[in-house]
Amino acid sequence: MFKALIPGALIMAMLAACSQEATPPAEVSTQAVKPTAAAPAPVVKDVFASQSEEVQARYVYRHPQETLEFFGIEPGMTVAEALPGGGWYSKILLPLLGGEGKLIGIDYALDMFPKFGFFSAERIEAKKTWTTTWTADANSWRTDDSAVVSAFVFGSMPEESKGVADAFLFIRALHNLNRFEGDGGYLTAALRDAYDVLKPGGIVGVVQHMAPEDKADDWADGSKGYLKKSLVIKKFEEAGFEFVASSDVNLNPDDQPGDEDIVWRLPPTLATSRDNPELRQQMLAVGESNRMTLKFRKVER
Repeated sequence: MFKALIPGALIMAMLAACSQEATPPAEVSTQAVKPTAAAPAPVVKDVFASQSEEVQARYVYRHPQETLEFFGIEPGMTVAEALPGGGWYSKILLPLLGGEGKLIGIDYALDMFPKFGFFSAERIEAKKTWTTTWTADANSWRTDDSAVVSAFVFGSMPEESKGVADAFLFIRALHNLNRFEGDGGYLTAALRDAYDVLKPGGIVGVVQHMAPEDKADDWADGSKGYLKKSLVIKKFEEAGFEFVASSDVNLNPDDQPGDEDIVWRLPPTLATSRDNPELRQQMLAVGESNRMTLKFRKVER
């Protein structure tokens, strides 16, 4: 378990660092596909160009424009974002969705946080008001032309939120849900909420740290940040989604984790090299993690 390797303060940083085509093809594709190369509208280009230098520095690894185009995210949509945290993707989605759009932030269930083992009682107590505090933060990121915001936590979706979303984004948000699945059914509950909040035919977009398929299942259970692509597809199909396609836009073949490695050894967290400049440079040379990028569609039961 990685908690034994890293002080609590660094684990807090890890959690924060992990905190996000409407018409599918005639047949489900299991082949990697590239996002279309069509030039985006000027307003869309401006959304990405207007982000801070710090955010844009991550574009080389996170490819937000290509990723959101692959998922088919467009102005005017209602989009649910799992684990929005400090808003790295939210701050892009708000102006991208525009004044006719809506953004719904969704956090972990409250009873999941004690299982990490490092959250203070005060921090867990503060999570009880997360829907209010995150919505207030998100409103501070808005302009008059941005999407409106709301929020709920997994397992407590309001009745009025059912069937309202065009898309649901799980961007680096699945590993802890799977890690604690056996101790609370958190992934199952999250996928049920994703299914219920989506309109018929709604899209799910997944970006997730990807484990090599030859790794042991207990290594790739999410506790090190990584999940197998085969497991993710299986879980979504069992939850009522159809696998549409994958994209290689966020792949990084330089990320070759060993059995003792955790995803948070890599930038931006660099959790294992804070006091080792040589190792830090090695991790910076690798870059951010190797990530699967998958698209699913809600299938009516």
